Amino acid sequence: MSVLITGSGLYTPSQSISNDELVESYNKYVDSYNLENEEAIKSGDLMALVHSDSDFIKKVSGIEQRFVLDKDGILDPKRMRPSLKERSDEEISIQAEIAVDACKQAMEKAGRSADDIDAVICGCANLQRAYPAIAIEVQESLNIEGYAYDMNVACSSSTFAIQNAYNDILSGVAERILVVNPDICTGHLNFRDRDGHFIFGDACTSVLLEKDTGNPQSNAFEILGTKLKTKFSNNIRNNFGFLNKPEDSNSEAPDKLFIQNGRKVYKDVVPMVEGHIKTHLEELNLEVSDLSRLWLHQANLNMNESISKRILGRDASEKEMPIVLNEYANTSSAGSIIAFHKNNSDINAGEVGVICSFGAGYSVGSVVLRKL
Repeated sequence: MSVLITGSGLYTPSQSISNDELVESYNKYVDSYNLENEEAIKSGDLMALVHSDSDFIKKVSGIEQRFVLDKDGILDPKRMRPSLKERSDEEISIQAEIAVDACKQAMEKAGRSADDIDAVICGCANLQRAYPAIAIEVQESLNIEGYAYDMNVACSSSTFAIQNAYNDILSGVAERILVVNPDICTGHLNFRDRDGHFIFGDACTSVLLEKDTGNPQSNAFEILGTKLKTKFSNNIRNNFGFLNKPEDSNSEAPDKLFIQNGRKVYKDVVPMVEGHIKTHLEELNLEVSDLSRLWLHQANLNMNESISKRILGRDASEKEMPIVLNEYANTSSAGSIIAFHKNNSDINAGEVGVICSFGAGYSVGSVVLRKL
């Protein structure tokens, strides 16, 4: 029995922020901070903050803009975080709302209705509450019978969730499963951090996995195999959690938001992803030359170029390794699926590609696909 990906969906927020807009806001904050702390800076008790720069952002990341759920709150130098309205328990949650949108697109593309779906798995880097599960709320909103649950493996949540769905279908637990990745990354980004204030954007993706019944659609992809790997690292971290209050820790401290040591992450993760993909191909009796497409996690252009070059032994073309982070920035678990969703219609029958996500943990997951 084989398992197929028959549809995908993408929710993109209506608002976006350019590098120039983000830098203007950040620099206003810097000027205000330096003025407010002028005496402490002169005495050496505090370091003066330094302006950010649009060209610097593009050079170090490849990011040119990002889509966001709320632009005004982020660009307000006195706030510098999204302004999202808290919803009542009777209203659909923000994450479930964008997840439902992406799931409907995936079902429509696959020609399926809610009656055809057996389960929903929500995999993303941050969940807005502990319970009830966002996935169960999505299930309820779409009138899907069966089961649903949330899971978190940071930026690798999409591929880890796909493996769970894949295995459930192979084992006969379900026949069709929606995997959805609603990542509102701007909610955990420190917009007062010059080294990271530009990294993230918001988006939600979804894919529909189903058992191959022998009459697949022309746009379907067969999953040839999945592979996961984790290795503990402190180089990407977020210490926000339900024990912050019992610990009497400072909920406003920078470590309660996204923090990373970018240079160490680059040094560690690039060879880890290279080895992972090459090993996965070997296990499937495939050669690197069999790959037509690399749908990589969209965190950093330089990182993706290094990974693809190490795998292919040469620079990848734009077609071979599509980039969407220039437009979307880093959307955590959604990134590799955005690359897949927007760049798979031109693949010919029989051609092979790999979806690969990687990030905090460290974690890396790969899904090798063949176009039917």
